[in-house]
Amino acid sequence: MPHNYYTGEKAELKIDGKVHELPVIVGTEGEKAIDIRSLRAQTGYVAFDSGYANTGSCISNITYLDGERGVLSYRGYDIAELAENCTFVEVAYLLDHGSLPTRDELNEFSQMLNDFAMIHEDMIRFFDSYPPKSPPMAILSSMVNSLCSFYPEMTENPLENIDRMSARLVSKVRTIAAFSYKKSLGHPVVYPRHDLSYCANFLNMMFDSPVRPYEINHKVVAALNKLLILHGDHEQNCSTSTVRMVGSARVNLYASVSAGISALWGPLHGGANQAVMEMLESIHESGGDYRQYVERAKDPKDPFRLAGFGHRVYKTYDPRCRIIKQACDEVLEDLKFSDPLLDLAKELEEVALKDDYFVERNLYPNVDFYSGIIYRAIGIPTSMFTVMFALGRLPGWIAHWKEMWDDPAWRISRPRQVYVGPLSRPFVPIDQR
Repeated sequence: MPHNYYTGEKAELKIDGKVHELPVIVGTEGEKAIDIRSLRAQTGYVAFDSGYANTGSCISNITYLDGERGVLSYRGYDIAELAENCTFVEVAYLLDHGSLPTRDELNEFSQMLNDFAMIHEDMIRFFDSYPPKSPPMAILSSMVNSLCSFYPEMTENPLENIDRMSARLVSKVRTIAAFSYKKSLGHPVVYPRHDLSYCANFLNMMFDSPVRPYEINHKVVAALNKLLILHGDHEQNCSTSTVRMVGSARVNLYASVSAGISALWGPLHGGANQAVMEMLESIHESGGDYRQYVERAKDPKDPFRLAGFGHRVYKTYDPRCRIIKQACDEVLEDLKFSDPLLDLAKELEEVALKDDYFVERNLYPNVDFYSGIIYRAIGIPTSMFTVMFALGRLPGWIAHWKEMWDDPAWRISRPRQVYVGPLSRPFVPIDQR
């Protein structure tokens, strides 16, 4: 661990009348952490932090998040500037290489994505083995895990091959996702094209058909770029922490990312935008009276909660939500797409931003609130929403796996616990129990 993060400041912990000193780490944005790695050795105690809400598991230079001020940046660049001025490919390069690409670097990276866009023909047969209604995330996780079998040379010296391995993953996951959708419909797969950009290529593989050729809409492509950029990384969330934890056992990148995909699958993480759409559809089908749902959310005796409001980290307006809301308006206007669910979403947001109940509890709209409406307008089904999240989050997972693997202070992740089970009991032979 770099010594310049230690300022010499010490935190004092008093246990049983004895004072123990623990070093303090200060991040570049002023965040402070107490280094408790020697806590058990010094005191015999361990720290207890269910859900790790107050525990820093690593030192990272990838993403900065300030939930109180609503700040999110990748490698020092504000998320709004990146979403406005960059393509997803540029941001993927930034996350995985540490700097925005030059023109030549971008061209070289884009060429690698193009070269790796195809998947092994034998992999395509795997899709036929899945039942028609298989969850897309299950298919994506297993197919990504299988990549290490088809490209074993990429796991021998991972850091030496990391650029090619990263490009291979970013490119092939897009193809796997599109193919899984086509297979779920029973339609023939559409192969990637060398003349299309990353996002345009994905949309074409998703929606092109022999009977109805897909027409590329640049506003839709731009909106998809923004959505993927905004999901690119988000510090030590559940799936990213999973990638790091699995990778800490020196597990290869493909298997580590596969584990991250499975973690993202949960409704409290990557499935949140799907929950928003299901909630809006339920309100619409019941007559559109959103106010009764607001009152239900405020009733402490009612388990109902408004999906898409509030965030584990953000205690103010999610900075990504503003960008997505604007992109949503632009796409729906360009497509001449009238969506009653969007009207409901805006009315819910207006109530939540003014109602003291929501304001006092920091229950602002989050990134999931409008993203599903854009996907719906584009034509992406609800079952694919979490797959889209994984597609955007992939560069962040790769960056964290690489950073963890290359950390000289690396240690295998092994949390402690506080045991509250039975005391020592004598063993009783089975005939006497």
